[in-house]
Amino acid sequence: RWIKFEEKVEEGGERWSAPHIPALPLHSLFQLRTCLQKGTVLLDLDASSFKEIIDQALLGHPEEAELQPQLREHLAALLLRQPQHQPTRSLLQLLAELSSSPCRGRLDTWQGGWPQGCPTGHPSSTATSPGQYPRWPLRNRFKRKVPPGAEAAHVAVGEVEFLEKPFTAFIRLRRGVALGSLAEVALPSRFIFILLGPRAKVKAYHEVGRAMATLLTDELFQRVAWKAEHREDLITGMEAFLDELTVLPPGKWDPNVHIPPPSCLLSAHRRTTAPMPSRQPHGNGDMTAATDRAGLGHSCSREELERTGRLFGGLLQDIRRKAPWYGSDFSDALHPQCLSAVLYIYLATVTNAITFGGMLGDATANMQGVLESFLGTAFAGFIFCLFSGQPLTILSSTGPMLVFERLLFSFSQDHGLDYLEFRLWIGLWVAFFGVVLVATEASHLVRYFTRFTEEGFCALISLIFIYDSLKKMLSLADTFPINWQYRLDNVTSNSCICNLSNPCEPKQLWGWYSSCSRAGCGGPVVSVHDPSSSPVLSPQPPTATAGLSRTQCLSQGGHLLGPGCQYVPDVTLISFLLFGGTFLSCTMLKDFRSSCYFPTGVRKLVSDFAIILAILASCAIDAALGLETPKLLVPSELKPTNPARGWIILPFGANPWWVCLVSALPAVLVTILIFMDQQITAVILNRREYKLQKGAGFHLDLLCVSLLMVVTSITGLPWYVSATVISLAHMESLRKESASSAPGEHPEFLGIR
Repeated sequence: RWIKFEEKVEEGGERWSAPHIPALPLHSLFQLRTCLQKGTVLLDLDASSFKEIIDQALLGHPEEAELQPQLREHLAALLLRQPQHQPTRSLLQLLAELSSSPCRGRLDTWQGGWPQGCPTGHPSSTATSPGQYPRWPLRNRFKRKVPPGAEAAHVAVGEVEFLEKPFTAFIRLRRGVALGSLAEVALPSRFIFILLGPRAKVKAYHEVGRAMATLLTDELFQRVAWKAEHREDLITGMEAFLDELTVLPPGKWDPNVHIPPPSCLLSAHRRTTAPMPSRQPHGNGDMTAATDRAGLGHSCSREELERTGRLFGGLLQDIRRKAPWYGSDFSDALHPQCLSAVLYIYLATVTNAITFGGMLGDATANMQGVLESFLGTAFAGFIFCLFSGQPLTILSSTGPMLVFERLLFSFSQDHGLDYLEFRLWIGLWVAFFGVVLVATEASHLVRYFTRFTEEGFCALISLIFIYDSLKKMLSLADTFPINWQYRLDNVTSNSCICNLSNPCEPKQLWGWYSSCSRAGCGGPVVSVHDPSSSPVLSPQPPTATAGLSRTQCLSQGGHLLGPGCQYVPDVTLISFLLFGGTFLSCTMLKDFRSSCYFPTGVRKLVSDFAIILAILASCAIDAALGLETPKLLVPSELKPTNPARGWIILPFGANPWWVCLVSALPAVLVTILIFMDQQITAVILNRREYKLQKGAGFHLDLLCVSLLMVVTSITGLPWYVSATVISLAHMESLRKESASSAPGEHPEFLGIR
């Protein structure tokens, strides 16, 4: 059967194969051309049943090959036999059909019985009925793959004993006629091709039938078949098909290997307008690529980036462009797809806020941490979504911002400046510079950004996060050193002594026996040993039974002595295992969308929530092990992560007065960084290939980011800018695609909701 690609019944007859591009013997096409030249051709036949069609086809045979009455009766009886189809329904459906339908018995293909029906497609699949065949009683799931408005074509080929010469007929009906269960699904039928011949050539007949089915699924030949008035028109259409044919030499490939459908098909228009291969200029495709680029135009050469020559002219245009669509942003969100997108983006921003908050806390001594990252993400995202020109954009803290925060904190520490106050003045200057850029319509410069610039900046953002994560993991080896020298046989030699300055008082440390020693104390000193081994004592055994932990020992001014004091579980190793496990499981779950397990909806759901599922799985493993792995520092109440700071940052008091002026210099660098990050993300999201209908808002978006800089600087929250990766994920979760698609065909992309 064919819709756009061929499907075969696999060996054993249990199921259909995967859709594939049909590979035809060249000789079968020449034989098909002969059949069309010498066989029966009926165009615009007016018939309402399959019996009428067969009668007309048998009567319309050429005079030189006119059939005898008895032979005509044999052929009519054969062609009007009840067809049987490859079952594509569940066992329960099959039992119901067998109990309610007279269509019983097994399919005899090529065995002298009913010749095999090959549903092809106009863009379609099948349906027809001799006499009047009963309709299938239950809905066939295959019909959901058929595009709306499709009609069926039928190809019946086989061998019979009573024929000495082949009988062929090509029939086009004047109007589509429902022929019952002749086809696999109930569709109006338009084309019928019949080829019956004597025995010993069944393979050749089969290939000719496949060639006709392939022709009927070709868009250009379909047009010819629809409009043909004479036999010669069909021959001309087939000659045009042969002109485009590509032949593979024998022995250089395996004909049994199915060629999968391509991800992108050449349209019929481009096939008719494209020059022949011999006329194309050589040069590694440079000329062709240049032509394609010229036809498509720059992705952002649109009215959003045209200069008006007036102060805030571009901003006013963005507002006028946004206003008519503002209400639809809320009404469009009532679609169920948006609910899953909201949940997906919430989890994506939460995981990003956790990651960035943890790194920012390490870089700034918790002056900004996870809680500040959470609050800033919520506030900035809320304001930006309501008032920006492109609310599909998701704000987040990015890698370049993390690098700048780390450098600014180090500079402040080295020069005795208050970090948050210094940062406040930088943020105010950045906001001022941003408003100036909006007023002068500087966003029109993004039209000169190339694809190389866009991809390079995205790679920089990703590499910064990758570098920081690896650096953080490697630093664990300093805090939790790996016990390379640990041997199980040497457990009895591990000792740890708590040395205090107070009077000697034996204690117990970590389940190990310990005592304190003091300069000048005449009492015995007891070494610490594993309780599982015999304690090695000085002249007197310890008399203390009270426990003294490591923290208590250090808080009382003592210090630990002995090789056993440095022993810690291999926290670093388990952290690396969790680190790698999270990444690998996330990658595998992301690729689950293209796997062959579970229905499409389940695969898409797992792929969308891959990040949060991977994190939850690793956290569950960590909790089950119970090791003291490093955790994020998150306050249990709504207060700053670092208790030394408040929620409002005062502009004066901690730093000299001239800091407010000097801050303009680093602010220029931050402005360039934010402008590049924001506008490159906007350019990527507003490409023509995404088919956005509501337009962009480059100037309005930059104004929103600039004003948010004021609020986040005053409150000591992280700075936010458009996040490319999360924004693209947001776009992906709101894709609109065609509901039905042929087997093997990718759903048509309709745009972004």
